[in-house]
Amino acid sequence: MNKRFRRTLAWIGVACLSFSAPALSDDYSEAVTAWQSGDFKIALEKFLPLANSGGIVAQTMVGHMYEYGQGIAEDKTEAVKWYRLAAEQGDANAHLLMGVMYYEGQGLMENDVEVVKWLRLSAEQGNAIAQGNLGVIYDQGQGVPEDDVEAVKWYRLAAEQGDALAQANLGRKYARGEGVPENRLEAVKWLRLSAEQGDKLGQFRLGFMYANGEGVPSNYVKAYSWWSLAAAQGHEDAQGYKGSIAEEMTREQIAEAKQLSARCYEANYKGCD
Repeated sequence: MNKRFRRTLAWIGVACLSFSAPALSDDYSEAVTAWQSGDFKIALEKFLPLANSGGIVAQTMVGHMYEYGQGIAEDKTEAVKWYRLAAEQGDANAHLLMGVMYYEGQGLMENDVEVVKWLRLSAEQGNAIAQGNLGVIYDQGQGVPEDDVEAVKWYRLAAEQGDALAQANLGRKYARGEGVPENRLEAVKWLRLSAEQGDKLGQFRLGFMYANGEGVPSNYVKAYSWWSLAAAQGHEDAQGYKGSIAEEMTREQIAEAKQLSARCYEANYKGCD
């Protein structure tokens, strides 16, 4: 399976465990406090009775702790058991996590059809991460026929919720005219939104737009700057492209680009142009 999609999913186990209930009970609050402070054994002791009583957040947390070996020996099969209990109660985050486990073959066999099933259940409840990843599934034809229009649909739903990776992928679809009419201005709009959130893929692709003058005036300084920022976050291709474009730039332009990328990083990627 596509490794980029795997990396996208890999951090969900922590990212989706936000405690957004209007008011948590004292037992929940104590369990959450213990978990956040790294006292995992105490957290597990407090979460388990709540999970056994049907608490969705507690079930998801117990699954998470089994998955990552927090306060107990790592056990992916047991993690799936608890995620499934929460998912069967209709929880969007648990649906998402079931999709993750099926995708990675953690605690059960890899199964593209099950990945699609669980991610769709989560996405249809408005979960932006699931929506973005469902877009990837349709984009690449994993467990479903490849469908650019359907991919754009899910990317857009996630992008409109502020998901940076979905914004980068939606920008790519507009740049290539896949599933939507080609529109370089719209591509730049979405890529910039992604890049300004610090997404290295959005930064890399925005650099391309500046290098080629697509949707923006050609500007090697800005292309070098965005590629520098993406490369600093580990985007290997960005490093190579930065080196290539440097061969066509003056020393003064390279110095300006380095200053621009430094200012952009200090400003948390805002106002970089």
